[in-house]
Amino acid sequence: MEFTSSKNHRMVSFVLGLVLFFATAFSLASAKVQYHDFVVQATPVKRLCKTVNAITVNGQFPGPTLEVYEGDTLVVNVVNRAKYNVTVHWHGVRQMRTGWADGPEFVTQCPIRPGGSYTYRFTIRGQEGTLWWHAHSSWLRATVYGALVIRPRPGTPYPFPKPTRETPVILGEWWNRDPISVVRQATRTGAAPNVSDAYTINGQPGDLYNCSKQDTVIVPIDVGETHLLRVINAALNQELFFSVANHPFTVVGADAGYLKQFTTNVIMLGPGQTTDVLISGNQAPGRYYIAAKPYQSAQGVAFDNTTTTAILEYKSLPCPPKGVAKPTPVFPPLPAFNDTATVTSFTNKLRSPRRVPVPLEISENLLFTVGLGLQQCPPGFSSSQCQGPNGTRFAASMNNVSFVLPSNWSLLQAHKFGIPGVFTTDFPAQPPLRFDYTGNVSRTLWQPLKATKLYKMKYGSTVQIVIQGTSIVTGENHPMHIHGYDFYIIAQGFGNFNPSTDTKKFNLIDPPMRNTVAVPVNGWAVIRFVADNPGVWLMHCHLDVHITWGLAMAFIVEDGIGELETLEAPPEDLPIC
Repeated sequence: MEFTSSKNHRMVSFVLGLVLFFATAFSLASAKVQYHDFVVQATPVKRLCKTVNAITVNGQFPGPTLEVYEGDTLVVNVVNRAKYNVTVHWHGVRQMRTGWADGPEFVTQCPIRPGGSYTYRFTIRGQEGTLWWHAHSSWLRATVYGALVIRPRPGTPYPFPKPTRETPVILGEWWNRDPISVVRQATRTGAAPNVSDAYTINGQPGDLYNCSKQDTVIVPIDVGETHLLRVINAALNQELFFSVANHPFTVVGADAGYLKQFTTNVIMLGPGQTTDVLISGNQAPGRYYIAAKPYQSAQGVAFDNTTTTAILEYKSLPCPPKGVAKPTPVFPPLPAFNDTATVTSFTNKLRSPRRVPVPLEISENLLFTVGLGLQQCPPGFSSSQCQGPNGTRFAASMNNVSFVLPSNWSLLQAHKFGIPGVFTTDFPAQPPLRFDYTGNVSRTLWQPLKATKLYKMKYGSTVQIVIQGTSIVTGENHPMHIHGYDFYIIAQGFGNFNPSTDTKKFNLIDPPMRNTVAVPVNGWAVIRFVADNPGVWLMHCHLDVHITWGLAMAFIVEDGIGELETLEAPPEDLPIC
């Protein structure tokens, strides 16, 4: 009997081995290598009655949409023909062991100088849905961005009925001047930068802005069709509400992960976030506005309070008689700009489709405060350089450290090659001082320390981060993004996080997996992940004005054991500083 059992066991193992072999072989055969060339260049772009020389990719605004299947490898050669340094970040891509391709300037690479080039090489693994790519150098992200669509491997269906059509819908922000000059002026004066002049959908402001009506984006649909909208918030500094008149959304995914489906009339996306929604062509053939407007949680802060539109148009809409205009589109109801209740209601509905492997035993228990601050006017600065409140300069920080990027080496190079003096590894795991984070904070706590501090973790660490907003200067919803990782959002709330009571709110069964979490205004969020990707990974607020002011830090995740747990060697064409 023992012999028979052992023989059967070997036979089962052999058969399973064959199945695994052929499955792996088929998987590898179905994966492809895609080659693309990105030429970064100045291109005349006319918006709002004015032509500006915008920095674009391949002369397109937005840039090209990349469509891949899960398992594909991307090889993208970026040639810089613009007058500014540039890098490209593949937002949300895990970059397993390929941190050299992640893209943030002076973090994983030195910038691509004007006239230079660099080839990004990486593989999409275990992700399906919508991500995007964008510049990660100064404020070039204002115009250098595009969609990254990841479909299931051939033969693998969506976990919902296959839509008739798919359309990336990229929400953006437009300035009637060079965005680099906007941020440089703010850096020079220490004041807040000028707000944008318009929001855009797929690069166009839409009907409600001057000189924009004839170029309004048209999204086709027809009766009986199901349309998948891949919504991306590429705006530089603004969270946005999004809706389509008379067409409720079935939310099916976010940040290249599937969600438990639910229906809503409006969604909110922070910069960096993506949301996949289905709409049905079940209305009378006509024209319906697609619209986005700001969600502004900070009180007393200037913002661009305008609305961008596109038009959902039924193909079976009868053509009007000659000389008669098409009917005016129906407009959707949109929340008030400060409607935090609607944001909270939407966020609370986000769930993974099934039970997920949330880390339960935590080895790194971190508490990070995030928020604004003010620098006293430094010695030798004139009053024109200190135009923040009461003669100060705006700053931002995490755990009272305002992040300073290096300039001679990237952080990843300094880590890999042991270059001294570039950074320290003493970023605090907890705030240096406990205080009423969302209350009336003493002015003595408003000035952060400027430094390049990183936090080091061993490979395989299980990490919990309580991200706690503060009310310094003003409370605000902060979209926090971690490079190289997805994470589970296990809880969110308002006020100060209380470990004795708020842990009862933890969802350890089916929390959503994201790469960017919108931390509630004057509130907190708790995230968990496993540190299984070696390298140096930036964590920052995706409001670019905040990262400009220092609302960032970086993790070092050490190599594990063996090749599959070790950062790859840097490519030969890695830019030098």
